[in-house]
Amino acid sequence: MDESKDHLEQRCPRLGGPVSFRYCRTSGDDVSACWKIFDCWWESFDVAGYLKKHLPEDKFNMLVNAKPKPKTVSLVELIEQAKKRAS
Repeated sequence: MDESKDHLEQRCPRLGGPVSFRYCRTSGDDVSACWKIFDCWWESFDVAGYLKKHLPEDKFNMLVNAKPKPKTVSLVELIEQAKKRAS
């Protein structure tokens, strides 16, 4: 992967603070990038073109079609993870 954009920083609407592009492209669930990467970076550079060039076609398509989990599902998963860590 071309790492020339990795140093760029943007405020993350999910985390509430600055994060690097590298974080966004590696912090997602099943598709390796955050599902909001297009929304957050489109004003800075052609993020869709960049990812299309650097990701396998199937991974890019999964990312384009990615949808966030409903909040209740995410909360239940976080609770389950916390329970596992506590025991």
